[in-house]
Amino acid sequence: MGATFAERTTTGRYQGVPPSGARAHPAAVLAVIAAGAVAVLALWWGNTPGVTGPADTLTGAGRITGLLAGYAIAVLLALMARVPALERGVGSDRLARWHSMGGRYVVWLCAAHMLLIIWGYAVTDGTGVVSETVTLNLSYPDVLKATVALLLLIGVGIVSARAVRPRMRYETWFHLHFYTYLAAYLAFGHQLATGEEFMSSRLAQAAWYALYVGVAVLLVWYRFLTPLRQSFRHRLRVGDVVEEGPGIFSVHITGRRLDLLRAEPGQFFRWRFLTRNLWWSPNPYSLSSAPRHDRLRITVKDLGDHSREIARLRPGTRVLAEGPYGAFTPARRKGRKVLLIAGGVGITPLRALFESIPAEPGDLTLLYRARHADDLAFRAELEAIAVQRGAALHYSVGPRDQIGEPFTPETLTALVPHLPHHDVYVCGPTGMTGDVIAALRAAGVHKRRIHHESFEF
Repeated sequence: MGATFAERTTTGRYQGVPPSGARAHPAAVLAVIAAGAVAVLALWWGNTPGVTGPADTLTGAGRITGLLAGYAIAVLLALMARVPALERGVGSDRLARWHSMGGRYVVWLCAAHMLLIIWGYAVTDGTGVVSETVTLNLSYPDVLKATVALLLLIGVGIVSARAVRPRMRYETWFHLHFYTYLAAYLAFGHQLATGEEFMSSRLAQAAWYALYVGVAVLLVWYRFLTPLRQSFRHRLRVGDVVEEGPGIFSVHITGRRLDLLRAEPGQFFRWRFLTRNLWWSPNPYSLSSAPRHDRLRITVKDLGDHSREIARLRPGTRVLAEGPYGAFTPARRKGRKVLLIAGGVGITPLRALFESIPAEPGDLTLLYRARHADDLAFRAELEAIAVQRGAALHYSVGPRDQIGEPFTPETLTALVPHLPHHDVYVCGPTGMTGDVIAALRAAGVHKRRIHHESFEF
């Protein structure tokens, strides 16, 4: 058996959760995206009388990859538009993974489009690829715009690569991604100006305008106007800042009619505090207690300049909040029993779930892993909740080289009777989360009962 957990088990009742909004099912979203791709291919097919010879083959392939790239750019932006139905149903981490994977496809499609079109034109004109590249870029301004768009997308792709991203500050990574909007604008103009499908069809032009304008409206509304509207409507301000432990601070945000936000335990907002050093960057932080009609709470660990500045916030500071986001909520559960597993500051969303997820006495368990006893945030609160709700609360404290592996199939099975019948919510460092999920699967927990969201950028 692995590391020993200290236990506190008591009796009590559970509280309810607020109603949730509309949720888009992941499979349905993928089906809609696939249908759009088929429609794009049909657009090319309907506008192509035939393909004969190498030049036509190359140019036709270039037109296909270009249409798919233009469509995929719009899809990528829509996935990151913070549409509530997508955020609640698909989940922010899954949307981010789709966006990251789709981004790689977009870069390759754009590069293939440029190469195939230039190659096809070079074969038609009887010139070299380099000569044709220079001619197209210097003779057609919209082709030059497309080249700039491709370079911008490649740059964004480089800063998003796994080898590069961890070395960057979140704020830098976040703002560099705004160049994607410029790339989309340049690519959109290029397609309408030079794409054969759009030059010969008013209907195709109207459909492409509808796609891009629709995505632009979603972006402007949900990413820019909604946070402003929420701030003024709910009068969000910092109430106070409370130290929860060494380098860990809770920020209480006050406001009016906060129930209208329809936030749920386990969700997060992207917070923009209107101070000189913090106003320019929205950072994601989970709710660390169940939302109330007049107060929200987040908890932040000092991991850098931004989080350190949050600890210095003064009461009354105005706040802009994007959200709520995420599908790490009670709505994911499949059965009656619930297990929560937290590591370090990952206790934040699980603290809110521990307080509010529906569960009868004896059906709720929290396992909390920390390297040192001082790192156990909310300890008094968690023990009070356990008393009130009849929940089991277990701690694992100490370095691994001293206490052993805290999460093994044997340890989890011994701590949690009938483990395979539990819905399990996991939040913590990436390495710990991976180890826990592997141990849960080895212990017989079905993957559909394991719920986790990654909050890394």
